[in-house]
Amino acid sequence: MHDTAQTMKITGARFPGRYIQATGLIARLGVETKSLGTKGFAILDCALAEMLEIEMTAGAGDDIALSFHTHGGECSEEEVEKLTALAKDGEIDVVIGAGGGKALDTAKVVAHNMGVPIVIIPTIAASDAPCSALAVVYRTDGTVAYDLFLPRNPDLVLVDTAIVAKAPARYLAAGIGDALATFYEAESSRIAEAPNCWGTYGSPLAFEIARYCRDVIFADGAQALADCDNDNASPALERVVEANILLSGAGFESGGVAGAHAIHHGLCELDDVHHHLHGEKVAIGVLAMLLIHGQQEEYERVRDFCTSVRLPTDLSGVGITDLTEDKLARVAERACKPGDIMHNEPVKVTPDMVAEALRKLA
Repeated sequence: MHDTAQTMKITGARFPGRYIQATGLIARLGVETKSLGTKGFAILDCALAEMLEIEMTAGAGDDIALSFHTHGGECSEEEVEKLTALAKDGEIDVVIGAGGGKALDTAKVVAHNMGVPIVIIPTIAASDAPCSALAVVYRTDGTVAYDLFLPRNPDLVLVDTAIVAKAPARYLAAGIGDALATFYEAESSRIAEAPNCWGTYGSPLAFEIARYCRDVIFADGAQALADCDNDNASPALERVVEANILLSGAGFESGGVAGAHAIHHGLCELDDVHHHLHGEKVAIGVLAMLLIHGQQEEYERVRDFCTSVRLPTDLSGVGITDLTEDKLARVAERACKPGDIMHNEPVKVTPDMVAEALRKLA
């Protein structure tokens, strides 16, 4: 008798429990959260802690009591352990993470450790982290330690676009870079028939989300950045924020992750890149993978798009101005780590192929 779990090709898609987006939405924090819990453990981005505590206290009203804790800056095992210990000292029934991706990822892990719901409030649209059941755990030196896959997505993602619009436009551009990878990596995974992050295969809906994500950022990315320069939560910015956070989040998690993020992980081995944002490094990964696949016309199209949305198109744009063979080898070996996401590409990608593509981007 056949084992149906081994012979059956299971497809699917996954999403946060709820995703809501509007200007001024943080004022409804208590109303939107009280169905999940009334005693909240709030983890605040260290760069915005004072502002967030004021806004969230007002938004909580009488619906939820909050204790506030400032994030240390890195989503590391040490930071997770520290905040989990603090959460265990209090009577809490919901964790709320507010800020950028590392603070949000830390909050997701703390909520998982505590066995309580998680509410995510992104203050920037710099990555697709807010909607996912994934936390990227870093070492204290800033290198990527591992990806931690959690059993469920956030229960609520609350996006106040008035806050996002006031952030520097560089963060929005980085989110466009992360969203850019969504389509190309999902397409690689589809062609390779590679499983997604949670071991099933992307459904047709997953690949349509990834395609639509690409189409939105191509159409509205440049205008959204111009509007962000003026702190304007315009229709274009609203569409791009949704693409960066929701469409990219659901698209990568359901469709699959591959070479662009593998090269990102490789780049993070170098101290040179640590002052550059995740999506900026991912954009380099997309360009490198298009070169590896010999897709010259698409490479030129994406390169021109990256220029139009303030994303780097060469290694100097992510801080690598002195490219040595040792650096190339370190990046390429990490990008092609055995059993890791580079193997979701439809062709076998070797360290030599990665190194050659990166030389062309030097």
